[in-house]
Amino acid sequence: MSEQGISDGILGSGDDSLDGLSNHVPRCPLTPSLSPRKRTTSQSKTEPPLLRTSKRTIYTAGRPPWYNVTGTTFKEAFVIGLCGGSASGKTTVANKIIEALDVPWVVLLSMDSFYKVLNKEEQELAAKNEYNFDHPDAFDFELLVNILRKLKKGKSIKVPVYDFTTHSRRKEWKTVYGANVVIFEGILAFANKELLKLLDMKVFVDTDSDIRLIRRLKRDISQRGRDISGIIKQYNKFVKPAFEQYIEPTVQVADIVVPRGGENFVALDLIVQHVHSQLEKREITVRSALASAHQGQPLPKTLSVMESTPQVRGMHTIIRNRETNRDEFIFYSKRLMRLLIEHALSFLPLKSVSVETPQGSIYEGKRLCGNRITGVSILRAGETMEQALMAVCKDIRLGKILIQTNHDTGEPELHYLRLPKDISEDYVILMDSTVSTGAAALMAVRVLLDHDVAEDKIFLLSLLMAEMGVHSVAYAFPKVRIITTAVDKEVNDQFHIIPGIGNFGDRYFGTDAPSDWCESDEGMEF
Repeated sequence: MSEQGISDGILGSGDDSLDGLSNHVPRCPLTPSLSPRKRTTSQSKTEPPLLRTSKRTIYTAGRPPWYNVTGTTFKEAFVIGLCGGSASGKTTVANKIIEALDVPWVVLLSMDSFYKVLNKEEQELAAKNEYNFDHPDAFDFELLVNILRKLKKGKSIKVPVYDFTTHSRRKEWKTVYGANVVIFEGILAFANKELLKLLDMKVFVDTDSDIRLIRRLKRDISQRGRDISGIIKQYNKFVKPAFEQYIEPTVQVADIVVPRGGENFVALDLIVQHVHSQLEKREITVRSALASAHQGQPLPKTLSVMESTPQVRGMHTIIRNRETNRDEFIFYSKRLMRLLIEHALSFLPLKSVSVETPQGSIYEGKRLCGNRITGVSILRAGETMEQALMAVCKDIRLGKILIQTNHDTGEPELHYLRLPKDISEDYVILMDSTVSTGAAALMAVRVLLDHDVAEDKIFLLSLLMAEMGVHSVAYAFPKVRIITTAVDKEVNDQFHIIPGIGNFGDRYFGTDAPSDWCESDEGMEF
């Protein structure tokens, strides 16, 4: 049988795997130090965008837009199917392809994660090496097809983690999100018609049966503590017949056959070249399209701008003034943030409730109609609004999304995210300090929708927005509530708001940008 260890089922750039980047992402304190500090940069032109550990390689390059200006998913993930007999070297080939591709956001999905849960009788057979793990009936194809289809469409998915010691699924499933390329490997990867429809490239790894048997012997003896007689018995009774009946015939549907597995560098090079050409065809531009759209249109009804009272206008005068020192900029920005949060909460749906006062009278009041409120900040400047949110909403959960501008393409790229569990049930307050073209906000909303947050439960909050950004978000996501303290009319050629507020992050955190770096309203750009 083709069992794998429980840690080998998934490798990729999902919510869980991205947590590994948390020590490498510049963190911005909620209460900033008043001493100026230099900005740290996430990438350089001379060093490859990856982090290497003893167990894995994590790509730190961002994920470019996977949707168009309407907010609709435009390009699906490119799915490579790897099929072959047990111990044929499928995982080795997959890792070689990932290494040679050198692109971020690749997910390796193993079919071994989708074994069915065994009942008591089947578990007893498995303990005696009498259960056939190589038969199609051993796999949950319905779950597999459903998960791969969602992953291909860019959705956040949860993958089961199968424990072969108990022959059951672990309680905690692994969250995977954000794949540009999915490599799916398994002994029966080509055995299901619905599964085949999801594969953009089908690769069969052809390895001599004697070599595969030797590999199984080494693996099962050293890693699983099994005896030779049991391994040989299982191989002859289940593995070999299953290969001849179910696996070997599927070579006919393969686009490429790779003899000798991971040592066939010519075949691997051809695969990588083809994948690169397909990814290039799927490239799209978002920011430039946003800049030329919606000009002269009336502001949408989903926009709510705080009343420009003398107090609000006075605070805007202070924080917009280039001569304002950092202490005053922080103080009045925080005041505006608190007012903005209070204003935004008035748009949450409330239900009528009756409570008894200490005097024994009944008071007819209101209470939030829903489960929870979750705050999500767009790093780094959006994180400055978290303090105001926490001061108003008790025990609120927080998430973070890091979106930066690619200095070569000018497009926003998703670098990091950490969202609370079960966020799909919550009202989400999405926070960014300023919104110019709306490119970063558009990406952040798309991320939330991919995690099944309802569009009408998303509230985008910003201290200052440009009309272009308002139109971009409202056009793509007409149910998202947009709330701000002010809207400026223009955006210049560098996508900065005019008259604007300057670089909010630099002014708030006291960072001195190097001469060749500047941070736009929606992230760093070179």
